[in-house]
Amino acid sequence: MEARDPELKRELDATLHARRELGEEYESALVDSFLEKVEQRVDGTVDRRVRRQLAEQQMVVARGARPQQPVDSNFGERFGFGIISMILAVPLTAIGVVNAGFKGLVVAWLGIVGVNFVHAARGGFPWRRRSDGDRGKDGPGSGWEG
Repeated sequence: MEARDPELKRELDATLHARRELGEEYESALVDSFLEKVEQRVDGTVDRRVRRQLAEQQMVVARGARPQQPVDSNFGERFGFGIISMILAVPLTAIGVVNAGFKGLVVAWLGIVGVNFVHAARGGFPWRRRSDGDRGKDGPGSGWEG
């Protein structure tokens, strides 16, 4: 579905024209009808995209290659966590300094850095969960690297 779909534009124009002719008492029915048509168009577009992606993945698997994974699939989560952490750092620092001076400042920032480190390290060094085929010197019973 393009950003400027001429068929949907015609539908919207027809809906607005019908609203002018029929009056406000039919407005909700007209809006519902138009939204149903938009929903059908969106569903059709999503279905086509999903089918295309599945076909591409099947072609990749049929050729014997592994499906392409995004380089960093959780960038948004990490970025958002960092932004929220920095926003919360301001009041935490102020509270720490007011109540305990320089020691409060150090404790507040050690906590902020610690929380960010744990969040960044989740799934990575030093607590990365090994895959089933990647068992090292710890043997088959150990699933953690350390």
